[in-house]
Amino acid sequence: MTTWFISRHPGAKVWAAEQGLHIDQHLTHLDTTLVQRGDTVIGTLPVHLAAAVCSQGARFFNLSLDLPAHWRGRELSADELRQCHARLEAFHVSPSPLPELTTAP
Repeated sequence: MTTWFISRHPGAKVWAAEQGLHIDQHLTHLDTTLVQRGDTVIGTLPVHLAAAVCSQGARFFNLSLDLPAHWRGRELSADELRQCHARLEAFHVSPSPLPELTTAP
């Protein structure tokens, strides 16, 4: 079983190391075809990729932050991630049928 850490941000990689996380593979972009049943994927993924991970029998842990609006769009250091209460949160994501969408008159 492989633990994947998915992030293009150097500060996130440093933060993960400081947390003592066991990481087998670090990638900046996840190819979901590489993920196997029983694997663990850690990172911040688009919801459709998180759903693909979960549908393959892998666990998904989101790297969640309470990010102030004025910090969006810039690189964060590991210290800044801690200031944003960086944490791992387990999610199981699966698609559901799309309800009929209506437009307002």
